[in-house]
Amino acid sequence: MLLKLAWRNIWRNRHRSLITMSAIGSAVLLAIVTVSLQQGVFDNLVKNLVSLYTGYVQVHGKGYWEEQTLENSFSINDTVCQTVLQTPGVRHITLRLESFALASSGDKTRGCLVVGIDPVAEDTITHLSSKISAGRMLQPTDEAALVAQGLTAKLGLQLADTLVLLTQGYFGSTAAMKVVIGGVLHFGSPELNDRIAYVPLALAQHWLDAAGRATSLVVGLERAQNLPAVAGALKKAMPGDLETLTWKEMMPEITQHIEADTAGMYIMLGVLYLVISFGIFSTLLMMLAERQREFGMLNALGMPLHAIARVVFAETIFLTLCGCLLGIALSYPVVWYLTRHPIELGGDMADIYERFGFEAIFPAIIKAKIFTDQAITVLLIGLLLAVYPIIRVLRLKAVEAMRK
Repeated sequence: MLLKLAWRNIWRNRHRSLITMSAIGSAVLLAIVTVSLQQGVFDNLVKNLVSLYTGYVQVHGKGYWEEQTLENSFSINDTVCQTVLQTPGVRHITLRLESFALASSGDKTRGCLVVGIDPVAEDTITHLSSKISAGRMLQPTDEAALVAQGLTAKLGLQLADTLVLLTQGYFGSTAAMKVVIGGVLHFGSPELNDRIAYVPLALAQHWLDAAGRATSLVVGLERAQNLPAVAGALKKAMPGDLETLTWKEMMPEITQHIEADTAGMYIMLGVLYLVISFGIFSTLLMMLAERQREFGMLNALGMPLHAIARVVFAETIFLTLCGCLLGIALSYPVVWYLTRHPIELGGDMADIYERFGFEAIFPAIIKAKIFTDQAITVLLIGLLLAVYPIIRVLRLKAVEAMRK
């Protein structure tokens, strides 16, 4: 009976209730879309800069990440590879031999990163074949290269042209190699798109005079959520001359960017919820001011103050809950659309993002937790604000209230 009474009381002043619900719904809508966009952008960033190159976990020779030279490479050990592969949560592994080199064609030269890979194993982790815009995927015995689109453009090269690579080998001697461009890659990250080339691992080892050596062992996970457990297990299992690093440890600037941006978003959401709190509270104040006589008469007729307080509490929850449901109903199609049609930046803004190595698109992401978190937050605000009218009702004096 009390719930039915509370529901009917809401619609006694239809316009005020609808305005309050609309304000709450708009706040929930804005909060959900903001969080969905932010997490979508971060997931896209991690996908481009982590999944497509560094992987979630890497095993290196001690000190390699601080000084990325061939001297800090390690000898490929089948026991180590099997230990990593058998760690719970690990799906695939791949070995790489990386070296910075000078790429040239005619009178044009550019610095680049040359990565020796096992094409089959590499594709299982980074899905490299999906980034080929021209040509074909490498085979382990090929004497060819996959070259990023931006690098080929700067060198004026095309598919099937010859690329010259020059660097220093493992023993300090000059290492020079000519390879045919067997495929052209396109990455979402401008940083990768302008400076990377892949060759088969055996060819890279021969070119660099580093037979049986690798600079990194990249680990592919069954699920991204397994990262802490896998990293902890590998750090304990690896011998002393090898180190295990997660992508957060290898790229702390990305983690710092995510943390700073998340903090800014929480500040904005806090201001938004503060505004909505004032909206809900003003509705409660007007309701109390208009219904003092009504509450006094109900109490005089025998309705206990705690029953009146429960009705007022239920009214607040109904208002807040209806606003939350309205916000969720409005936000889902918006978020769904943004997942299918990400916001694409253009002009100077796109150039700024690409200069910092970020893809200039804003995709959203659909997660049930995002919707429920915002709704629960607003409901908690409603519960907190409902304390004031409850206290006022419990302190009510029937005679004084009826005189008002």
